[in-house]
Amino acid sequence: MDFFVRTAGERDLPAVRALLVETWHDTYDPIYGRERVVEITDSWHSLDALSARLKRPHSEFVVADSGRRIGGMAFAVAGNDGKEIRLYQLYVHPECQGKGIGMALFTEIAQCFPEAREITLEVEEANSKARAFYARLGFETAERSSDCGGAGFELPALIYRRGL
Repeated sequence: MDFFVRTAGERDLPAVRALLVETWHDTYDPIYGRERVVEITDSWHSLDALSARLKRPHSEFVVADSGRRIGGMAFAVAGNDGKEIRLYQLYVHPECQGKGIGMALFTEIAQCFPEAREITLEVEEANSKARAFYARLGFETAERSSDCGGAGFELPALIYRRGL
């Protein structure tokens, strides 16, 4: 199944939420447990939270669409000066991983911010698949965070950086 990357819209949000919930359970249930993943996805990936991302200034929210399903999504925000991008989300459905969708999403996000010179992101230390993916893209560990996703979540993460 071929996918193309395009800008997300409100009508995509239920499918994006379903993708995020399924991907999070596949990846993080073994790390955090099912109940904790439900708590996180209900907060971070609610339809209201996703809708707010669509409206955020200086941001891009894209999906990988086959015409029949959403196979991946990415969301990033440019810093005030436009020179740095913060990649907040890049997820590919477990059934669609390894098919170039993650690379296509990343490439689109990078191209959406032509003034940017650097991109940063957080990745859970125990998520070896994501860490390997970002290493293949040339990211390097810059620092550690004990509170990935914001205050109160207490999720350990590595902060990766890469020039553009």
